[in-house]
Amino acid sequence: MPRPEVLERIKSAESDADDIIAQAERERDELISDARDRAEQIRAEAESEASEMEERRLAEAREEIEAEREAIIEEGEDAREELVAEAQSNVEEAVEYTVERFEEAVHAQT
Repeated sequence: MPRPEVLERIKSAESDADDIIAQAERERDELISDARDRAEQIRAEAESEASEMEERRLAEAREEIEAEREAIIEEGEDAREELVAEAQSNVEEAVEYTVERFEEAVHAQT
């Protein structure tokens, strides 16, 4: 093969190699860009899910607190009703006791 043809083939091969390298670099840059975009999308989705989970947990905690609060209030109301009933039954005894003491004091003075 003559020398000019060999040189031409070498130049052609180098040009092809340069084209292949340039195409590979473009593809690499595109893949990196796509990967970064996907990573950003995943991060945004994760933040959104975390935010939603936080809201759900807060809502659940508020519901639990409200239920506990209602239970405590109900217990307090039940205890108050018991105390009122007990106090009312003691009122009669206290009145009787006071009347007896008063009568004793009156009789003692006479």
